[in-house]
Amino acid sequence: MLATIASVLIVLWILGLVTSYTMGGFIHILAVVAVVVVLVRVIQGRRIL
Repeated sequence: MLATIASVLIVLWILGLVTSYTMGGFIHILAVVAVVVVLVRVIQGRRIL
């Protein structure tokens, strides 16, 4: 479930970059958090998906 949330946040971040519609940089912060969570899971040796 955590990986699904991370994927959705990354997709929204990319859409924000493409459409130039960002909510005051909030979506960028969420995307960075999603990437950090995925990296932590990889380092711990857990499956991502």
